[in-house]
Amino acid sequence: MAPKDLLREQVKKYIDDADDKTVKMVYAMLEAEHSYDFWDELPARVKGSLDEAIKQADEGQLISHDDVMKKYDKWLSK
Repeated sequence: MAPKDLLREQVKKYIDDADDKTVKMVYAMLEAEHSYDFWDELPARVKGSLDEAIKQADEGQLISHDDVMKKYDKWLSK
């Protein structure tokens, strides 16, 4: 049996023995994962902006949070 299949069998055993609260939590988690991906809801322009931001970050073109906070600290202290 493949490791994936063993894992599925073990999870099924845990669920069979779990209390109702645990079963409901697992169900909600699986249902949320299965039914919703926020990425699909985003407009194309937002997806494009995020893709560009990820590319820039991957290329090291970013500013640390600390550096930004130092630069704009004067605005926050008013």
